[in-house]
Amino acid sequence: MNDEPPNARSNPDHERTRNAETDGGLDPGIGRNSPSEPEPTETPPFGEPMDVPPEYRQEESVVEHRSLRSRIVRGLREDKLALFGAVVVVGFVLVAVFAPYVAPYDPGATFGFMQSPDSYSQADVDGDGSIERVWHPLGTDSFGYDVLSRIIFGARVSLAVALATVLVAFTIGTAIGLAAGFYGGWIDSVLMRYVDFQWAFPEIILGVAIIAFAGGRGVENVVIAIGIAYIDDFARLIRGEVLSLREEEYVTAARAIGMSNRRIMTKEILPNAVAPLIVQATLMIPLAILAEAGLSFLGLGVSPTTPTWGLLLSDGRQFISRAWWISVMPGIAIMVVVLAFNTLGDGLRDIFDVSDSEVEQR
Repeated sequence: MNDEPPNARSNPDHERTRNAETDGGLDPGIGRNSPSEPEPTETPPFGEPMDVPPEYRQEESVVEHRSLRSRIVRGLREDKLALFGAVVVVGFVLVAVFAPYVAPYDPGATFGFMQSPDSYSQADVDGDGSIERVWHPLGTDSFGYDVLSRIIFGARVSLAVALATVLVAFTIGTAIGLAAGFYGGWIDSVLMRYVDFQWAFPEIILGVAIIAFAGGRGVENVVIAIGIAYIDDFARLIRGEVLSLREEEYVTAARAIGMSNRRIMTKEILPNAVAPLIVQATLMIPLAILAEAGLSFLGLGVSPTTPTWGLLLSDGRQFISRAWWISVMPGIAIMVVVLAFNTLGDGLRDIFDVSDSEVEQR
């Protein structure tokens, strides 16, 4: 005999209510319209912001994307030391380009021998037969050449050799590192073992060996020697960048649409790895200037008749006790230019750092 009230069987809402009470109110259909229970907070419609409690509110980080030019200009304005380096580098380039118009005299013109700085001599500068009084702000060397004029024309040779050297090292080293990092496997092993083999040799020793193999001194041989000696720096850098970039989603998407490996490397990966290469090239230019000066100092650089800073140092070393300005003045020029390039390279490295230049906490 069933003792259950007849109205309970015919009332399904009562049955569901009782089941909800025994189950702890887990039934989603029970309790929302009950007057004895508080109504839950309604979820706002899609697209409207939710009211976040104050204890969970945080400052939002805004990422500002700037062009390469605007980032460099803004970074140089903030870094005064890098700005000073950029000004000196621009001045060095302008002096090298317009050397015939900036130098007071022809670099091959001879005057009084080993005259001290701020001295005067008598010479026919214009070639019109009249003797004029000539001022030498940095003195003259052992051959009677004006030191300031030789330094200015030497800047042209040093800049040309440095830029050509970095271009050779940049091109070959980037190609090696790009192929090694992208393909991996035995290609990576073979290419990087060559880079490790070259890494074991000092740059100056390797440069001397390449010059001897190429047939002696000359601007072309110096460019090839120093350029090959600095291949490993660019190869290691670009390989590390490619190893991290080849797993990105845009590379996977390029593979999925059937893009060739060469196009992926040149159009997708290389543009995203160019920032550290620019910084590395900026830092390699002063090293190339020092390498050219070192080879010229050893007598393995350009022709002896070509004015370079290394040759000026070499010519004055035997007169350092009597005519110190012959070696000291070009040495100061090398020091200032190398320091300017290094400060500019350090500034560019900070500018291209995304965490410092692109993300601002607001």
